[in-house]
Amino acid sequence: MKKIYKSDFTLLDERLIICSTDSGLCSLSHDVPNIKGAEWITGKEAEQKNQEYVNEMLAYATGTVSDFNWTYDLTGTPFQLEVWDALRTIPYGATCTYSDIAEMIGRPRAVRAVGGAIGRNPVLISIPCHRVIGKNGKLTGFSSGLHLKRRLLDIEAVPYND
Repeated sequence: MKKIYKSDFTLLDERLIICSTDSGLCSLSHDVPNIKGAEWITGKEAEQKNQEYVNEMLAYATGTVSDFNWTYDLTGTPFQLEVWDALRTIPYGATCTYSDIAEMIGRPRAVRAVGGAIGRNPVLISIPCHRVIGKNGKLTGFSSGLHLKRRLLDIEAVPYND
């Protein structure tokens, strides 16, 4: 049975739940992930396990960390994993479009499917789905709300149309 270490913290006035395994980060979001057959570890042990992730997230919010070199333990379809890997290539302070991601993964016609996979990204910020914007430069869907997407892009000094 896989152990999942679950703790929470506040980032940019948002309460986030962070979950990791012994293999890496598996979730950073507003909700507890639906992972079946896991042993959930909370309290001091989980907080200690997740402290490095939390510290780097807090440093990101102040503009002192721009890259996360973490290992991940993600659960998704092969397509979703491919999209999430592509998201990790978007540099800090840059954006791209949904069609750019579709092109990156060699599926230029799968723009809607790419959008669906991005919407299911289990790890906010370090898998930077907030850096994906519409072709016209406008902010588009973000599972945690456009208010947070704006704040994240502002930290990175990324221009966008609102």
